[in-house]
Amino acid sequence: MRNRLKAGFEMFSEFLELAADWNFRDTWMAATAALAAMACAIPGTFLVLRRQSLMGDALSHTSLLGIIGAILFANALRVSGWIDTETYIATRHAVMFVGAMAIGVFSAFMTEWIQKLGRVEASAALGVVFTSLFALGLLLVRSAPSGLHIDPDCVFYGTIETTAISVKGEPPAPAITNGIMLLVNLTLVVLFAKELKISTFDTELSTTMGINARVMHYGLMAVTAATLVAAFESVGNILVIALLIVPAATAHLLTDRYGRLIGIALVVSALSAFLGHLMAITLPAIIFPRLGFETVRDASTAGMMAGTCGMLFLLAVLFSPRHGIFSQFVQRVRLSVKIAGDDLLGLLYRIEEVDMEERQVGAMDLVRKHLGLGWMMSRLAVASLSRNQQIVSDPSGYHLTDIGRESARKLVRSHRLWEAYMAKHFQLPDTHLHETAARVEHYLNPDIRSQLEDELDTPGADPHGRDIPDERHPEGE
Repeated sequence: MRNRLKAGFEMFSEFLELAADWNFRDTWMAATAALAAMACAIPGTFLVLRRQSLMGDALSHTSLLGIIGAILFANALRVSGWIDTETYIATRHAVMFVGAMAIGVFSAFMTEWIQKLGRVEASAALGVVFTSLFALGLLLVRSAPSGLHIDPDCVFYGTIETTAISVKGEPPAPAITNGIMLLVNLTLVVLFAKELKISTFDTELSTTMGINARVMHYGLMAVTAATLVAAFESVGNILVIALLIVPAATAHLLTDRYGRLIGIALVVSALSAFLGHLMAITLPAIIFPRLGFETVRDASTAGMMAGTCGMLFLLAVLFSPRHGIFSQFVQRVRLSVKIAGDDLLGLLYRIEEVDMEERQVGAMDLVRKHLGLGWMMSRLAVASLSRNQQIVSDPSGYHLTDIGRESARKLVRSHRLWEAYMAKHFQLPDTHLHETAARVEHYLNPDIRSQLEDELDTPGADPHGRDIPDERHPEGE
């Protein structure tokens, strides 16, 4: 145990030493990656909300054809003499944007066309389009003239380690490109907030309000493709899909509010970039030498960013307040404990009603015997009731306090009102009334109990002849 603690301390110390080497170049690399990730997160949020995440995956692949095709077209113009070299260099990025946007819209159109005319499902049509166009893009990458210097590794995985180098203290060109794309996306979200929101959540309503949902769809595809081009040099064609979808999916697990969702997606994107780069320059040097790989000292920032996105998504899956696995487990346990506690309160109340000697039995045995609960659940129920001062114990057993008796009286009132309601409106034998009421009694609030009382014309007893307690405790009792 001592050796493990020593090894853990050594690894942590090594991590701090490596992290201390963070310099100005690392800051620009992380900042460039963060701007690319945040720019991708905005259209990605709408893709997730529209349940079109696979379309984002498709666009990240088909945009390759638009990018490479545009470069080849511009190079052909340069070689044929239509434009000079300076014009080619100056307009290269603009041509890439136009080519990717055109292919993005074309991909969406072809998917719908194949789906309608070919009578295939949407996912199959999308698979046909993006695999075919991606294959054509790969063919162009491999067949491109050597003078264009199109490196497949750069195309697929990005070169943020080199593109984030600033010149004479100025921001790197990819940082400026991704920053502009982020501002453009934010501006579009603000200017078309109403149209985006309505067309995203209700296409039929948007049509009746004069908002062309089809135009909004193609516009989103074009903006997504342009954003992918901006992030192309930073994180590559393959890994950009993680930045497009995963932060938005993570945010969707954390909130259901529209504006807050976009904000959280941006925060997750930025956090993934900085943590990803930090882990890329620290963890490989700590882990791999201990596994026998002495030469491995760092990793791809873009790849580690994608891994960090996945890690944050996994944490959201486990611990998000509403949808997390652990959170839902805790909520189920708390609900089970509450129901078990309610059942115990109701049981003790009924025992007091008939003055049974059985109330002197310990609460654990009482719950297990009458309610069929396990040892752990009965212990948790008794502990919860004792903490809330609803039951007390003495040498004779467990008893209701005034607070507990008031809660139990309302619970029994809910139970017997529901039995009376079921008996009035449904032809059920008396033996079938108790089980239904035992489930419903935990969820009836004072307003529902009042409505039941009015419906039943203020009944005094349930179908079994037992008195229905009043809503308020009678004075003088």
